[in-house]
Amino acid sequence: MPYCKKCGAEMADRARFCPNCGAPAEYAYALTLASWGERFIAWVIDMILLGIVLSWLRLPGFHMIPSAWGRAVPNWLPFVDFGFNNLIYFVYWTFLEGTYGQSVGKMVMKIYVADLDGGPLDMGKSALQSIGKAFLLPIDCILGWFMYPSRQQRLFNNLSNTVVLKKYE
Repeated sequence: MPYCKKCGAEMADRARFCPNCGAPAEYAYALTLASWGERFIAWVIDMILLGIVLSWLRLPGFHMIPSAWGRAVPNWLPFVDFGFNNLIYFVYWTFLEGTYGQSVGKMVMKIYVADLDGGPLDMGKSALQSIGKAFLLPIDCILGWFMYPSRQQRLFNNLSNTVVLKKYE
């Protein structure tokens, strides 16, 4: 389904002009999935940014993070972590992707999270898709790679009916 590059409105396949803003159809684009590589680089950028912020919170004499933060899950359970850092990751991704459709890493990579029609996320979908990458990332990705290879969705992208798309400007 093509969308107007100028205003983002949905256009009929053979429309000559956008029904919303009147822009010529050559400005239309189809939704294009972001690659796993683009998504990985965006995730690395986010992790570096959050790592800097979280390490600053641990400076001597500056104790915003409780030292005895308990773990909700036993240490022996693989690939699952509900620690304080993961809670920060969850809030970061839920807020930015639910509000702007992009985290800082996704902004740099010119990709964004959208619902299956290419529209913006609500906070509920944003929170659901953020659970996987904040708390269960290895399981989330591995299951997504095997279960949804053509859609390039993580497990929690599929559960929340979201996709990661390339942004055209």
